[in-house]
Amino acid sequence: MASKEGMVDLVSDDDQVVGQVQRSECHGNPNLIHRAVHVLLMNDQRQLLLQKRSQTKEIQPGKWDTSVGGHLSPGETYRQAAVREMFEELGVAGVPLTELYCSKIRNTVESENIRTFLTTYNGAITFAPDEIDEIRFWSSCEIDAALGSGCFTPNFEEEWQMFNDWLRRYQAKCGERALCAGDSFPDLFCILHEQES
Repeated sequence: MASKEGMVDLVSDDDQVVGQVQRSECHGNPNLIHRAVHVLLMNDQRQLLLQKRSQTKEIQPGKWDTSVGGHLSPGETYRQAAVREMFEELGVAGVPLTELYCSKIRNTVESENIRTFLTTYNGAITFAPDEIDEIRFWSSCEIDAALGSGCFTPNFEEEWQMFNDWLRRYQAKCGERALCAGDSFPDLFCILHEQES
């Protein structure tokens, strides 16, 4: 739990470490750029797990958000943080992670350099009740239908756009299965298994 209660690395816009600060100081001061990690966890039905943020959260309480998200501890790599956060938040361990892309969040509340990872998982999930009120799997069509309704965090809506942009770089060939009926996305799970081999 070090990343939630202790120090985090401060970084430059190009992700070079320039110092350290208490994690609590980062939110509310967009001048303090720090690192974070997201994990998108999907099941074999091509549904994405989302977590409903606890009502006690300072930022975006009660909103649906990325499967896993958290700050890096000082000296921790993005992948190490993804593995740790996935276990702390969902109780999931020992699954392969595919790194998708890097992104930046810059708003009036915070500034984060983020790496997003993807995994597939169908086992038991035990979420952290102090951070998460609820979890559930959503189809891509359900997510698309709820965009802009206020049920998602703004950060997740940005993440969903980036994820779809990533998918579009791998257009489906004729006959491949898609994530949502009628779209042109590839069979994502075939891509993942090819990358893991």
